[in-house]
Amino acid sequence: MRLENKTAIITGAASGFGAGMAERFVAEGANVVIADINEDAGQTMAEKLGAKARFVRTDVSNGPDTANMVATASETFGRLDILVNNAGYTHVNGPMTEVSEEEFDRIFDVNVKAIYLSAKHAVPVFRSLGGGVILNIASTAGVRPRPNLTWYNGSKGAAITITRSMAVELAPDKIRVNALNPVAGDTPLLARFMGEDTPERRAAFLATVPLGRFSTPRDVANAALFLCSDDADFLTGVCLEVDGGRCI
Repeated sequence: MRLENKTAIITGAASGFGAGMAERFVAEGANVVIADINEDAGQTMAEKLGAKARFVRTDVSNGPDTANMVATASETFGRLDILVNNAGYTHVNGPMTEVSEEEFDRIFDVNVKAIYLSAKHAVPVFRSLGGGVILNIASTAGVRPRPNLTWYNGSKGAAITITRSMAVELAPDKIRVNALNPVAGDTPLLARFMGEDTPERRAAFLATVPLGRFSTPRDVANAALFLCSDDADFLTGVCLEVDGGRCI
């Protein structure tokens, strides 16, 4: 029960890594706001987790949606302790000059602008409560980029730098800011990362991971739980690889 009596917002929590974190956080005693653009999947996840979960439809690139997300946490559970910026988007693996401007904008809206918007609305709440925790889900793509994912790589590099800068700026407010850098997992985005989901592409991808497998929601949830818990109360600015050795 490492998160007992704490309230967390997790974006993109209807599936993949976000769902894994939501399940683990509730099991560890937290109240969780499931913020996702997929209304059906988000509502299903909230119902699965029971009274300690609440779904709020959120486009993380939209300011009013983000404000409503933060307000929902305070209004429903009385406080906000943890914010996990997990929602993500990528272009299909391919030449950087073939990515449309519209898709480029969407990548940076979801992967970078969302961190700005969530901080704009959540940081004042954390300050009023004497502190809090922000966890940004970045990627190994921001540490050891793969070719043909240039704009996604860039967005995750930005998330890593933003995490470190936020950590320094918000430390006087007792707001800790960390990041996770997972290697790709078998999530809805996997086919886009690889270009196509075939046994050959999977084998080639896994050959670059020393421990020989994809990351799982459990892997990410375990690391997130540690960084968001009081066990990590002296850790800020940490960007932790959850990658089976991929970035070595």
